[in-house]
Amino acid sequence: MMLNMGPNTHSVPVSMFKDNRERVAAELKKQNDVTDNAYVLLQGGDSINLYNTDVEYVFRQEPFFTYFFGVREPGCYGVVNVKNGHATLFVPRLEDDYATWMGRLWTTNDFKNRYAVDDVKFVDELSTFFDAAKPTLILTLCGRNSDSGLTIQPATFEGIEKYTVNQDLLYNVASECRVIKSPAEIEVLRYVAKVSSDAHKKVMKAVKPGLYEYQAEAEFLQHSYFAGGCRHASYTCICGSGENSAILHYGHAGAPNEKIIRDGEMLLFDMGANYFGYAADITCSFPSNGKFTDDQKIIYNAVLAANMAVQNAARDGVSWVDMHKLANKVMLTELRTAGLLVGDIDDMMAAGINGIFQPHGLGHLLGLDVHDVGAFLPHCPPRSTELGLKSLRMSRTLKAGMYVTIEPGCYFIDHLLNKALADPVQKKFLVPEVIARFRDFGGVRIEDDVLITESGVENFAIVPRTVDEIEEFMRS
Repeated sequence: MMLNMGPNTHSVPVSMFKDNRERVAAELKKQNDVTDNAYVLLQGGDSINLYNTDVEYVFRQEPFFTYFFGVREPGCYGVVNVKNGHATLFVPRLEDDYATWMGRLWTTNDFKNRYAVDDVKFVDELSTFFDAAKPTLILTLCGRNSDSGLTIQPATFEGIEKYTVNQDLLYNVASECRVIKSPAEIEVLRYVAKVSSDAHKKVMKAVKPGLYEYQAEAEFLQHSYFAGGCRHASYTCICGSGENSAILHYGHAGAPNEKIIRDGEMLLFDMGANYFGYAADITCSFPSNGKFTDDQKIIYNAVLAANMAVQNAARDGVSWVDMHKLANKVMLTELRTAGLLVGDIDDMMAAGINGIFQPHGLGHLLGLDVHDVGAFLPHCPPRSTELGLKSLRMSRTLKAGMYVTIEPGCYFIDHLLNKALADPVQKKFLVPEVIARFRDFGGVRIEDDVLITESGVENFAIVPRTVDEIEEFMRS
């Protein structure tokens, strides 16, 4: 059984979700706290209304529920027998009137065939199911997301208090399983990265001075959905032009990609499509008129050198913190060569100069969440408090099968530069008269989506990257 959005889109095998369930069950069996007749209980996402209206947000499934079941409908629960992997999906029991407004009522057999689970029951049968199963342990999902700081709430049902429930173990085990991508997951990620890459290239062809930033966003979204079957973007599109390209998460409600693009200014477009829950996250930076100035080449090539240094060094067994430091050192060296900085690179790093020009981390895990889970689990190194490292979204040693972004950047952010120029330690590394030339420059970020292998990386972001490639592509 396959799930897709038409004959020209990638077909996702539902066996992928069964494999995911089996991976988690196998890891749970190794845990001392897991008894013989243990069950996993998960709750899917619900439809949410827009404030107090009858208009609903476009539904997106909860990522862990997607990982286990691949189910796209709201209001579901899922149960997995840890010992034998037997999976039961619980779906809402809907009134006949649902068919009038929302479409044909699916039978439990329809759901069973679509998602290839062992059994399908109605949500109101959860209590009866567990009364018959007599579990010695129910594992529910509760854990804090290290990026948002928010905690996922565990599934529950009437009568769950009768059973022994563990809310802590499943989150860490399932998150660690999600860190290493299966072969089937890799192909979904390859597809959504290809769709996103092609959409970025469409934007590069379409953009010109006089357009609005949101028109570039619209071009990306149109291709992702029309050509790729990707109904959702993985995050709010960032379409920064000129000074807006130095705003790391531009495009939000207070700055909704609304500026007119001016001739010759740098553009930073950070956009990724989403296919069956799996995310892409790609950033392209280029001049609006397709021709780099000498100053734009300086900054762009410094960031590209940092990106390529990491791509050449990253592999199984390498520290992600070391990769971040490598990218920072390469970029600072390029800026020193161009006359923006003076002094020893190691001394600059110790003083936090790297955090002035790149206040964010090198990248992050990517998968069912754009900032995917598993970065700071209990067995992982904690988030660093060191200058220039505190914004890293991961401190782990890389493993083959991890999927990460590599996204160094260089930005000219007034309040950070002003603070550095007023600092007695940091200011000695800065050349004020040269930096002044870049005050309205904005920023450059070059972000690729890469699979970590035993010997290196495989880059799934296929877009023009060098200055010559970009100029030739936009000219043609």
